[in-house]
Amino acid sequence: MTNAPKRTPLYDLHVELGGKMVDFAGWEMPVQYPMGIMGEHKQCREKAALFDVSHMGQVILRGENVGEKLEAICPQAYATLKEGKARYGFFTNEEGGIMDDLIVSNAGDHFFVVVNAALRHQDIPHMKANLEGVEVTEIFDRALVAVQGPAAENVVGDLCPAARELKFMETVLADIDGVECRISRFFFKQKTAYEISIPDADAVRITKLFLAHDDCEPAGLGARDSLRLEAGLCLYGNDIDQSTSPIEASLAWAIQKRRKEEGGFPGAARIQKELAEGAAKKLVGIKPSGRAPARQHVEIQCAEGNTIGEITSGCFGPTVGGPVAMGYVSAGHGEPGEQVKLIIRGKAHDAEIVALPFVTQNYKR
Repeated sequence: MTNAPKRTPLYDLHVELGGKMVDFAGWEMPVQYPMGIMGEHKQCREKAALFDVSHMGQVILRGENVGEKLEAICPQAYATLKEGKARYGFFTNEEGGIMDDLIVSNAGDHFFVVVNAALRHQDIPHMKANLEGVEVTEIFDRALVAVQGPAAENVVGDLCPAARELKFMETVLADIDGVECRISRFFFKQKTAYEISIPDADAVRITKLFLAHDDCEPAGLGARDSLRLEAGLCLYGNDIDQSTSPIEASLAWAIQKRRKEEGGFPGAARIQKELAEGAAKKLVGIKPSGRAPARQHVEIQCAEGNTIGEITSGCFGPTVGGPVAMGYVSAGHGEPGEQVKLIIRGKAHDAEIVALPFVTQNYKR
């Protein structure tokens, strides 16, 4: 007997709006709405789109020196994270692989953490076991929505003026129509991207207020993935996993200088070695020729016909106007402009390695 998929507080609203519901990481989530994936992607690029991300894990950490204690399980400099600031990071294992990626915010009297839906069952026990003296509380009574796109500041700011003042990777508790919400300005899929944590009881009403804005429409998992891929961002389980190091995944930028030098986190020996000597493989952007996308596990060959890696994510990029992909290639390959072959159903297709992201991001700093 299998467990039925869970539902977010916005499930009935998704159905009301015509969302096509699918099972994603054990949750019933909308993959698209009547506008369609291409239309939703365009909506997010040109105006604003709203995504339900309530399936992701929301966690509160309370105690003494929480940031310092997080540094024992993450390579990021959380001990120096200032109040009101947020930082992307990841848990690493003893082999230097990525256990999950996450966003950590310093909320003053506590830290607020958002982890991936598929791995919340491992992340919460991991924090409880390794953050000595820290109270780890998973939040079950709050929805989480993302509003993204060039009009997102107006969509959110018209209801909450404090949101307009937030810069890149900042967070604040603020009132939205009489409800206290946590509003964060992140960098995920568009030049303006907010995440808003809302009490369950008010989630549908607040979400409808966002959607009442002329420039905001609902969007599903399909558009979220194509936007993610055009932005060159890793998806856990596809582009990064327990065996992938941050250096292989081109995530060295997410490890601050002090942590790179001093170590003191799981897998530091491997990560520091790869920082100094280079990794055996690296994540690159790939632009297939033609119109057909190259999907996960497609073999990548160099011009001479030798296998040098495989695709980890691929789809049609609506903004790019053609297929886009990411994958790993062995050391000695991967410079932008290198011509490669993709082996799809036994046939070789031309492709070119390109710099990431496929679509440039602009952040309000």
